[in-house]
Amino acid sequence: MQEKKESVLTSRLSYAFGAFGHDMFYATLSTYFIMFVTSHLFDKSSGGMNAKMISYITLIIFILRFVELAIDPFIGNTIDNTSTRWGNFKPWIVGGGLISAVIIAILFTNMGGLNTSNPYLYLIVFAILYITMDIFYSFKDVGFWSMIPALSFDSREREKTATFARVGSNIGANIVGVMVMPIVLMFSQVSNNGQGDNRGWFAFALVVAGTSFISAVVVGLGTKEKNSELRKNKEKTTFRGVLKVLTRNDQLMWLSLTYALYTAGMQITNALELYYFTYILGDASKFSILASINAIIGVFAVIAFPPMAKKFSRRNVFFISIAVMIIALLLFLVAGSSLSLVITAAVLFYIPQPLIFLVVLMIITDSVEYGQLKFGHRDESLTLSVRPLLDKMGGAISNGVVGLTAVWAGMTAGASASDITAHGHMVFKLMMFGFPAALILIGTFIFFRKVTLDEKEHAEIVEELEKTWGKTLGEDVDFIDANGDMGYEYPAPIDGEIEPLSSVADQNFASGQMGQGFAIKPTDGRIYAPFSGTVKVTFPTKHAIGLVSDQGIATLIHIGIGTVNMRGTGFVQYVEQGQKVEKGDLLIEFWQPAIQKAGYDDTVIVVVTDKQAQVELQVESGKVNHGDEVAKVKSESQGV
Repeated sequence: MQEKKESVLTSRLSYAFGAFGHDMFYATLSTYFIMFVTSHLFDKSSGGMNAKMISYITLIIFILRFVELAIDPFIGNTIDNTSTRWGNFKPWIVGGGLISAVIIAILFTNMGGLNTSNPYLYLIVFAILYITMDIFYSFKDVGFWSMIPALSFDSREREKTATFARVGSNIGANIVGVMVMPIVLMFSQVSNNGQGDNRGWFAFALVVAGTSFISAVVVGLGTKEKNSELRKNKEKTTFRGVLKVLTRNDQLMWLSLTYALYTAGMQITNALELYYFTYILGDASKFSILASINAIIGVFAVIAFPPMAKKFSRRNVFFISIAVMIIALLLFLVAGSSLSLVITAAVLFYIPQPLIFLVVLMIITDSVEYGQLKFGHRDESLTLSVRPLLDKMGGAISNGVVGLTAVWAGMTAGASASDITAHGHMVFKLMMFGFPAALILIGTFIFFRKVTLDEKEHAEIVEELEKTWGKTLGEDVDFIDANGDMGYEYPAPIDGEIEPLSSVADQNFASGQMGQGFAIKPTDGRIYAPFSGTVKVTFPTKHAIGLVSDQGIATLIHIGIGTVNMRGTGFVQYVEQGQKVEKGDLLIEFWQPAIQKAGYDDTVIVVVTDKQAQVELQVESGKVNHGDEVAKVKSESQGV
């Protein structure tokens, strides 16, 4: 158990470091790359050509991002259909991380002066490199965040994993803001009014690219994907079926529309903050103060998510966060040149962002099971590809708006705060505050009216899936009697009072819908293997286990009724899926007082799930001990 805890901690820390490097890369691409393009790539002395080239690059990024959006679902489907010795995700995370890291370093250069010697050839090369980088980054991005539903089926456990990851990503995204100007100025040959030069920006890009790739390798080495029958599909989703999978999941679609509007507005304001410090306050170096504060406060905001979600519910956390962001935008609007007010407004605007990210990520993750129950097919990476797709769409809109705003407001290469006119100030404020506020509020209204999937509904969905998919436990196992004996002895797996299956309070079991069997009111909290065989199914909540005997008997042992809602509290599992066990091996131990305290029935239900099997009870009532023969299992296919 100690080794298992250490393995879980290693996995979480590796995943968190992966998120750290991943969001360093994304913050650089979405926020600071456009700053490099507008303020450093083209010299102001080139006059109208300067603005024209900035507009071209902004337009190329905008178009390519939207073209790539159509590819993302197919990227998710490709990952879902991947099967390697390293799992579904790791090859894409590491490979995509390497290629995207190399290309982003190249993009933070003038490509040997090609931007001025042959500007239009530069644009062609830029477009090819950018779309290549974006596609491989998407493979890494989709693969990385798609790992969460593969690690756990439980909403609370997913929240813990995502919280670790978001702490890492919060630090990564903000450390970029802390180090960007110090690194740029350290390696620049010319200060350029505190804005640095191309050499400094390339050094900054190398640091980000290297960290991003190393973190991807750490994810590959340090995480472990858990296998489960619930993750297996009998059919793969075809390319033609990709859009059908996405569009028929109504909760996924409404949440996607909400998040698309929200993230576009949020990223516009975030991307323009460095412009505010550079061209309104007139001191870009002060931006490091804001990034440092956000990095620290953001960690506490992320850590606060699980208790807040538990106390207020995810929906209410979302609404509270939006209210704080709107207040921040109003304060930002009147902050003027006051550094203290600007930092206060920017910090207030940032604090809710990791909370909203986690709310959206958890609902999208839970929509995997929502779609699985509704349509009978599980699509993890395809479903999870929606969030990075929307982030990139928001980034595309943000880059377009920021590039145009920089040109309209006169905030381009060589300009300083004193050069910005009153008209420039007005345009800047409208685009930094007014437009984002409208997008965020529209998204919030859609969330309020249409998004209903919450923690309670998800727990019910998982419980129903366990019952529905549990029926297939024995479908791929031949019921064979090698010795010609048509009956198998079936021992009790636990000590207690045996009862007929029809007496249990769960109708799915009592009706025989799940299979024939019996129930035991336990006097002890230990489940033992009733026969020698293989662990076929395990559940993250540890309240049930599926076994297949060496002779082909498929059995589901379910501890309690409603205990899925305990999410593993009070349960210890000693075996893993695929493990061989011998008759009498300890499988699961549970703490009965914990079940009783939670208000659930602790009856242990045992059913044989083979449709061609018949169970005849030898003992219908009274006390039994584990190992006692209580039933015989016979095969109807053999004429019994």
